[in-house]
Amino acid sequence: MIVAILQARMSSSRLPGKVLADLVGAPMILRQIERLRTAARLDRLIVATSDQASDDVLAEALQQAGVETHRGDLDDVLGRFAGAARDLAGSDVVVRLTADCPLADPQLIDALVAHHVASGADYSATTHPDRTYPKGLDAEMVGVAFLRQAAAEAADPYEREHVTPFFYRRPERFRLDGVRQAVDENELRWTVDEPSDLTFVRAVYEGLYSPDRPFTSDEVRAFVRGRPDLATLGDYPRI
Repeated sequence: MIVAILQARMSSSRLPGKVLADLVGAPMILRQIERLRTAARLDRLIVATSDQASDDVLAEALQQAGVETHRGDLDDVLGRFAGAARDLAGSDVVVRLTADCPLADPQLIDALVAHHVASGADYSATTHPDRTYPKGLDAEMVGVAFLRQAAAEAADPYEREHVTPFFYRRPERFRLDGVRQAVDENELRWTVDEPSDLTFVRAVYEGLYSPDRPFTSDEVRAFVRGRPDLATLGDYPRI
């Protein structure tokens, strides 16, 4: 089973509450989940949020939308992931995603899953061995058995907070792999951390969103090329 675990919280330091920000009439996280559910290779999706009172409103919104949710420690995100995967088999695989990426690409996620399964890697990512896709299309994969191993062994606070460094910091121990594209777009910013990012994503959704099918990354690229005002919104390159 391939299970997406989407980490989310309301207490972002730069843009608090961003995961529930309106995006063409729905909370941003639900628009992202809408896209993720079109990925053919994902069998299940769980949102991993914190057990803090600040995330009660997020958990309630997810519950009302029928989204499976796990709540755990705010700062120990690795432990939270392990908790979200507690009923999975050790042979299952987790796709780690973050809820500040509403332009997530279902086709790229499917390609990563296919590559991971075919390669027999322990850990795979769209950012390994280096990032060639825009920031905001990040996805990582690791087996549930390895995730549990990391949760049991990791002591470094950085590894607890960021979930996957335990693996890619130990190439002598784990088989690492990933997917790349020929064109290097690593400087492009399609994620949501700051107000200008949210303005950018809202413009993309207003221009491309349809409830019938998810727009593609190539459609985002074409749309931004036709909107020079968006190309460097917030002084970040977008295309």
